Amino acid sequence: MATVRARSFEYAVSLDASWDATSDRGGEPIPHDGRAWTPEHLLLVGLARCSLKALEYHARRAGLTVTSEANADGTVTRRDDDGRFAFVEIGVEARLTMPEPPEIEALREIVAKAERDCFVGASLTVKPRYTWLVNGEPTA
Repeated sequence: MATVRARSFEYAVSLDASWDATSDRGGEPIPHDGRAWTPEHLLLVGLARCSLKALEYHARRAGLTVTSEANADGTVTRRDDDGRFAFVEIGVEARLTMPEPPEIEALREIVAKAERDCFVGASLTVKPRYTWLVNGEPTA
């Protein structure tokens, strides 16, 4: 029986001596600004973008048109179980606009797939808390 190999996705970034970040995919560098864009903020941006990307992927597969935006927030404090500082709570609020949204159960299935398939969220110790609004209405 043949072994099926899982797809693999690879990413790389570089920080120069000023800590400006560049991607292996090109584009504009992210300048180092420790006051505005901390590593914690960048993690939240990564989670929000990944969540929207996963949602848009599953919506497109279902034949749906969607535009999206999101906010993400988190709390870092000392964890009770190991005494280390870490994100202990993270929330993502995604606002979706869909000209023709599907029935609520199909919409909930797409949202659940987006939460499951966001690689960044799946990589975190803390499980993100999601709120999905479609045309201003909550999906839950």
